[in-house]
Amino acid sequence: MAESKAPKKEGLMYKGHPLRRVDNLIYYGTMAEKYIIMMQILDTKKEQDLDLATKVSIQLQLTDPDLKSRDRVVKKSEKDSLYAAMDIAAIWLDRALAGKEK
Repeated sequence: MAESKAPKKEGLMYKGHPLRRVDNLIYYGTMAEKYIIMMQILDTKKEQDLDLATKVSIQLQLTDPDLKSRDRVVKKSEKDSLYAAMDIAAIWLDRALAGKEK
């Protein structure tokens, strides 16, 4: 039998970082790094047959498991679309991982 030479499936990626969705939460980044972004969809509206996010909370968090959940939050904001939230999330995560936070 010939083995498949296909690359291992990574899942959804955005600007070099993985995206994971659990219900209304979207995690951007990897727990192996120092920081991760958590986005929570707070409100949606129906557009034809799709639910579009109209209010998204964004948090830049430390991944240190020894910290309390509220102490992990470094930055937070709210945006009026998922596109705007992803835009700011990518900037925050790249800057934080490059050591430009705090």
